[in-house]
Amino acid sequence: MRVIDIIQKKKYGGKLSKDEIDFFIKGYAAGDIPDYQIASLLMAIWFNGMDKEETTELTLSMVDSGDRIDLSLIPGIKVDKHSTGGVADTTTLVVGPLVAAAGGLVAKMSGRGLGHTGGTLDKLESIPGFTIALSMEEFADVVKKCGVSVIGQTGNLVPADKKLYALRDVTGTVDNLSLIAGSVMSKKIAAGSDKIVLDVKTGSGAFMKSVEDAAALGRLMVDIGKLEGRETHAFVTDMNQPLGNAVGNALEVREAIEILQGKHAGDLKELSIALAVRMLVLGEVFESRKQADEKVRSVIEDGSALEKFSKMIELQGGDPKVTEDVSLLPAAGSLIEIKAERAGYLTAMDTESLGMGAHLLGAGRTKKSDPIDPAVGYWIRKRLGDYVEKGDVLAYFHVNDKKNLDEAVAKFKDALTVGEKSSGNRKLIYSEIS
Repeated sequence: MRVIDIIQKKKYGGKLSKDEIDFFIKGYAAGDIPDYQIASLLMAIWFNGMDKEETTELTLSMVDSGDRIDLSLIPGIKVDKHSTGGVADTTTLVVGPLVAAAGGLVAKMSGRGLGHTGGTLDKLESIPGFTIALSMEEFADVVKKCGVSVIGQTGNLVPADKKLYALRDVTGTVDNLSLIAGSVMSKKIAAGSDKIVLDVKTGSGAFMKSVEDAAALGRLMVDIGKLEGRETHAFVTDMNQPLGNAVGNALEVREAIEILQGKHAGDLKELSIALAVRMLVLGEVFESRKQADEKVRSVIEDGSALEKFSKMIELQGGDPKVTEDVSLLPAAGSLIEIKAERAGYLTAMDTESLGMGAHLLGAGRTKKSDPIDPAVGYWIRKRLGDYVEKGDVLAYFHVNDKKNLDEAVAKFKDALTVGEKSSGNRKLIYSEIS
């Protein structure tokens, strides 16, 4: 079998066989096939697509390129949750403790972020002492003791995807449904959970700009899960503004803690509740959403979800006192007010640009080796549909290094549209797919 023949077949719209997909995935993961040939194949896939069966075979071939995690050390049904990414998407830090406090199990492996802000691991590592490097035995022990643990992915989890994603990132082939679905689902299947809940973002801060494309991606991933025997449920949710108010690693941890303390309402809390409810029903903890929803809201009110988060932090080496005193989290040296320059309704946000503003302050990384400042970022004070007066505070910037401050402020202001009329009601959850 030759890679050039596979490239030619896909270039002319042919359907790749399981053997052909296994050949190029295994060959590339082993270093036997050069980047330039796989780049050519990726572009052919980008233009001509893959059907459901091809995408499933791609996914499973990537899974088999590395380790499959065995979670049998943890008794019960384990339900994983994944978001396709966005700005101020802190749901894992809220959802995990909610599910655990309501009687479910969350054994989650996460990655680091590339782009505007850090990933879940970077957020957790802003908690003093917290470690994401646990052995599988330690990981299972934490879940058994408190119902939730979040750790880093093992080094050999889906290595083919790591190589493919890095190549897609520099060849303009990231935004393809099959390639995105294969990347996401290969990691979820390899991570070993029994069932999967997906949060597929759409809008100005998401890969999928249209609701239709996001729904198609969700459907494809649900179908892959079904074909692999993993019951999967997808939400299609809004990313036309940051999900939460905090953008930045320690700031997002603070917002998650304050939600669990019962201090905040809004999109981040409501979506976290919706995801937790679905995970609890899939995990067979509750028969109905109504029962699960009542329980989830009660564990916020009685403080038991916050206790679960505190216990997880303690068991993973962190200072659990942060759940009582958020001032123990890293704090920036300067707090700068960003004020509205005109009155009107906040009608639109370029969410991706808002994320890049945080990146300029030092909250994110471009390369995996780049350092992150956990303290910096900003806290948004106005949301879509709000009326603002000239001089109202739009956000507080938390700043250490001021080198890129002017550019970050300009990017933030340019990302906001203020108009004379309200944009009306907007949806948080567009649809669900199961």
